[in-house]
Amino acid sequence: MSLMKPRRNRGLMVSNLFPRTSLMNDFFESDWPMTDWNGGMLSEWVPAANVKEDEKRFMIELSVPGYAKKDIHVELEENNMLRINGERKDESEEERANFTRKEFSYGSFSRLFKLPEEVNEGKIEAKCHDGILFVELPKKESAIAHKKAKEIQIA
Repeated sequence: MSLMKPRRNRGLMVSNLFPRTSLMNDFFESDWPMTDWNGGMLSEWVPAANVKEDEKRFMIELSVPGYAKKDIHVELEENNMLRINGERKDESEEERANFTRKEFSYGSFSRLFKLPEEVNEGKIEAKCHDGILFVELPKKESAIAHKKAKEIQIA
């Protein structure tokens, strides 16, 4: 399986304000979220993924802590592309005699996976448990049959 990362918005901070050095390039090419001088996000958070294969299926495990299953969307697009999106919004408010405190947070992500031809698109299943999204991608029967070993007699 191949994995495509989202394009990053490089912004002014990367392109104009700092010289191009190896250390700076290594930092800005990392998967850590970056902020500009005002705290605005320059790149998206990308959840970690494990991709596994056995003889009957492929399995994607995506680490999505803090996201409820209602906040995650899994879509099969054209050309065997599997898109996984998530978006969350949290708000809290505390009022006391002397003050009122309001806090909010917002987060989103998008991952895109190129699926192999042997995936049975009609039987893809997804479930979310304890901050992990599990996407099961069963293989077509024809792909499973071709993978079985056949003993050949020695003459």
